[in-house]
Amino acid sequence: MVDKRIIAALDVHSFSAMKELVSRLGESISFYKVGMELFYSAGPQVVEYLKECNKQVFLDLKVHDIPHTVGQSIRALTRLGADFMTVHSAGGREMMEQAAAAAQEEALRLGITRPKLLAVTVLTSMDAAAWQEIGGSNSVASSVLRLAALAKAAGIDGTVSSPQEAGDIRRQNGTDFLIVTPGIRPASAAVQDQKRIATPQQALQNGASYLVIGRPITQAPDPRQAAEKIIAAIREV
Repeated sequence: MVDKRIIAALDVHSFSAMKELVSRLGESISFYKVGMELFYSAGPQVVEYLKECNKQVFLDLKVHDIPHTVGQSIRALTRLGADFMTVHSAGGREMMEQAAAAAQEEALRLGITRPKLLAVTVLTSMDAAAWQEIGGSNSVASSVLRLAALAKAAGIDGTVSSPQEAGDIRRQNGTDFLIVTPGIRPASAAVQDQKRIATPQQALQNGASYLVIGRPITQAPDPRQAAEKIIAAIREV
């Protein structure tokens, strides 16, 4: 029983811990997120291993720098063969355009499928107060929509956004635009450091394409059972 809309977050700090977790989850999960913690600890071999296991990979490094540097970074990361990768929308249109062009050019050069690029909008750990602290003068929701529109105009395939904004992004950016939502918490799970959250069912009903789920699966006593319970809950959504 697999649902490709679920991306399990491998928020561990070693290659061995990652292998153990993937083994425990078995065939219940086919898509994994590799974030900063794991990639900076274990490096590209993580992506290579997951691809050898016939898993899809969401490489979530939130690349954010001047346009040239981001373009060259995305060009290098494209060689790893991840399915999804992220840049930070706060870098602006030119930065995202260079990222999109670099991914396209490098994939064509290598004869591989181009990775989907996603723009991170406003982190799900931020609420209105935190957003104002860093100078956000508009609401979080309106800022997310503006960044999502900018990402689409720059040739980016989708966004990483809170499930609370997924419906508005879907209406604004259309049916083909990817919306990947972290901040997913089953009703029985602890909120922890996430602020703008939703249950898996709510996120999908709001327009999410994919759900990134970390601790409710990976820190459960039986991760596979936890994953399968979520899969069963969203089967009809």
